[in-house]
Amino acid sequence: MTTIVPTSEEDPTLFVVRFASELAWADAGPEVAEPQVTRLCMEAQECIVMGKWLDLASLMLTSAELVFSKVSDKELECIFTIICNLVTKLENPEDTLEMAKLISAKITQQPNDKPALRLKILFNLYNMLENSDSRFFVYMQALNFALNGKVTEHVIPSFKKIDSFLKEWNIGVKDQRNLFLTIANVLKENKSSGKDSFKFLTKYLATFLGEDSHAMSEAKEEAVQAVIEFVKAPDTFQCDLLDMPAVGQLEKDAKYALVYQLLKIFLTQRLDAYLEFQAANSTLMKGYGLVHEDCITKMRLMSLVDLASHESGQIPYAFIKDTLRINDDEVELWVVKAITAKLIDCKMDQMNQVVIVSRSTERIFGQSQWQSLRAKLATWRSNVANVISTIKANKVTEDGSQAMQGLMIR
Repeated sequence: MTTIVPTSEEDPTLFVVRFASELAWADAGPEVAEPQVTRLCMEAQECIVMGKWLDLASLMLTSAELVFSKVSDKELECIFTIICNLVTKLENPEDTLEMAKLISAKITQQPNDKPALRLKILFNLYNMLENSDSRFFVYMQALNFALNGKVTEHVIPSFKKIDSFLKEWNIGVKDQRNLFLTIANVLKENKSSGKDSFKFLTKYLATFLGEDSHAMSEAKEEAVQAVIEFVKAPDTFQCDLLDMPAVGQLEKDAKYALVYQLLKIFLTQRLDAYLEFQAANSTLMKGYGLVHEDCITKMRLMSLVDLASHESGQIPYAFIKDTLRINDDEVELWVVKAITAKLIDCKMDQMNQVVIVSRSTERIFGQSQWQSLRAKLATWRSNVANVISTIKANKVTEDGSQAMQGLMIR
């Protein structure tokens, strides 16, 4: 393997051009190679003098793939740091974006050759950029490269900063869609967190609010994917999919109406409705990879949550048994499962065979839930105000009594 050994105070940019040119012409013999190397170095020198930074970047990248195979990872990173640094020479944002595209295209050309190193170089390029459009472009290139190169684990930590990135980039709706959908695909490919993948998929679908039917049709497949992911997720019991127009379009779709019906069952109905649906659509369920036993488990928990929110705080054991279609001795087991999943807070009165519920999770949190919450907060606010008024009144009375006692003592 070739090793870089600097031998003079030559400009780092010219050094990279000379080094890459010598590698490219190494097999041609000195008589052919030397004039070619000299010519390329002169071209590079002219670009520097004339400020033709885009042309210089193109010249330096010509032999980039050869460099990847001939030098160590550390030296390769050093070479591309010098190349990427050219973006700092440009003042025009359009030229900066053009150079970012040029460099990114060369780095991402071979996703299966040193993918982790190439990804690192892309992020080095990102950090050298100041223009938000260029930064967003390179970040998207990094995400897609991570997918193609099977190195998604290296980009996932950056997702924690997505909110701050969005403020910095100030991108439009279409770019947001592209970003959210790509992140969802990265997380799905990595299989690290189904919840996170689902979260970004719903962010993608939420961007279609207010769009016409033609625009929303673009998201039809993703809407189906979101429904199936929600049904499959063993630890996700609440979502806003029913409030999203991108999902609502499935209701009257000839191909996907049953998928929408399944979502509605999981979010608004109980186990008996699911069992009836499954009996009539078992082939559909299998086609989407849904396991009947897993769906029953989730629907039992969802049904118990529904009971908790509709039975005035007390649920008879018998009612739970009938709704969940379980045996008498399984009732408390399922209540404990619901508590463990943080779906309900409750006490079990074994003497009276009832479950006393103090809190339950809402399966959907739409307009009616917000109104209910607003009413509760208003009630609490009024109660607190009454308590404060009572305390103040008692304090005045107490202060007056103490003053009277003082007069009597004198």
